Amino acid sequence: MFWTLIKILLFVMLVVAIAYGAGQLMDSNQTVGLRILDMEFVLGPIQALVALVVLLVALWLVLKLLGLSMAMLRFMNGDDTAVQRFFMRNREKRGLDALLLAMVAQAEGDGKTAIAKAEKAHKLLNRPVMTNLLVAQAAEIKGNSALAEERYKALLGDNRSRFVAVQGLIRSKLDQGDKDKARALAAKALEMQPAHEATQNTLLQLQTDAEDWSGARKTLMIKKSSGTLPRDVWRRRDAILALQDADKLAAQGELPRAREAAIEANRLSPDLIPAAVAAAQALTAQGKGSYAAKVIKRAWKVQPHPDLAAAFAAIEKDETPLQRKTRFEKLLRMHPDAAETKLLRAELLITTEDFPAARRALGDVYETDPTVRALTIMAAIERGEGADDAVVRGWLARALTAKRGPQWICSKCQHVHASWQAICDNCGAFDTLEWRDAPDSTGPSATQTELLPLIVGSLPKPVEPTEDEGGDVVEGDIEESTGSDKKTA
Repeated sequence: MFWTLIKILLFVMLVVAIAYGAGQLMDSNQTVGLRILDMEFVLGPIQALVALVVLLVALWLVLKLLGLSMAMLRFMNGDDTAVQRFFMRNREKRGLDALLLAMVAQAEGDGKTAIAKAEKAHKLLNRPVMTNLLVAQAAEIKGNSALAEERYKALLGDNRSRFVAVQGLIRSKLDQGDKDKARALAAKALEMQPAHEATQNTLLQLQTDAEDWSGARKTLMIKKSSGTLPRDVWRRRDAILALQDADKLAAQGELPRAREAAIEANRLSPDLIPAAVAAAQALTAQGKGSYAAKVIKRAWKVQPHPDLAAAFAAIEKDETPLQRKTRFEKLLRMHPDAAETKLLRAELLITTEDFPAARRALGDVYETDPTVRALTIMAAIERGEGADDAVVRGWLARALTAKRGPQWICSKCQHVHASWQAICDNCGAFDTLEWRDAPDSTGPSATQTELLPLIVGSLPKPVEPTEDEGGDVVEGDIEESTGSDKKTA
């Protein structure tokens, strides 16, 4: 508004200055003498100005006539477009100027000016591909999706601009929320240029959003073939897509095909834990328990995981706790020092009611890595060994405030998932879940659960042997104390 006011004031001042100057010239009574051959003309100030303007116009016309004459001569010499170029030269110059201004406005982010100048260039220039593309891009900047879509459709008729037109229509459909049409257009664009990485990523994202797992696997293969995806990453992600396809088929009741898809997912990526679990379940359902065990052992060798242990246990459902412990020994010997191995061995020993061995198997995990699971196992061991209820409650109280241990965490947004998923629930990213500890949050909780151990019970302290007056250990007291604990349990 302030700049507009300044421009109006400058215009008024200019008009006043011109009027004042013209008045001064008229009042001066001076004349201009003009002599042409034998004729002499006496002109007043205003007449002199008019004559100067007429002279300039006449000079411009003479130059134009000379240019037209030269064009006619070239036309007569065989240049068929000479006359046409003469008349179009000025039009083209104005069109190019408008095109330049449109490009500058677009670079500045001024969509309104860019559209206006691009429309002017479209009228002056016979370059529909260039001007339609510029108008469409300027309309996208301004947010006019209808105009952008109209101009992108106009570009579909030219082979040089068909691909970029489809790209623009994809963006337009995505802005409108029409993902189905955007996915169809992305598939068409990928047919035009299979090696275009941005189109590959867009189509893959749309296919995973629509749960089109088979289509996503084809797109993933194109990415691998075009060199935009390493082979190891392709195998893992193809396995994930095959696993998702298996879940979809199982939901539709096509169990045989779902099992085959799960087995294929494990074949593609044997160390992918969800694929190994699904393949083991499929092989167990087919009566191939030995093959299922091999699948679990191969994945366990890479990384011990509780889901693998659960799938391995499910292979033999009617075995006794002692038989299960014996069968698990081959699995546990692969990573004997891993925390998961110690926890699992302690759980198996608890089921056989060998609580001292369970304590030895657990080692110092409950101190070095006090997770909910480790502390709960300690509570079970104390209960099994006949400890007081206050001791058991103390361990359980500590478990309430302990960290959960490794979980499925999205590496992109750090969202915690209860179970593995191909797509993060929070940010929608694909193949970003990792099995690791969640980011730790320090400070007391809002519910003050840190005080629970002081309220419900305390942890056991080392028992020191008592001595009689002569300094000998009273073994009867220890035996009596142990026996009373067992009776209490």
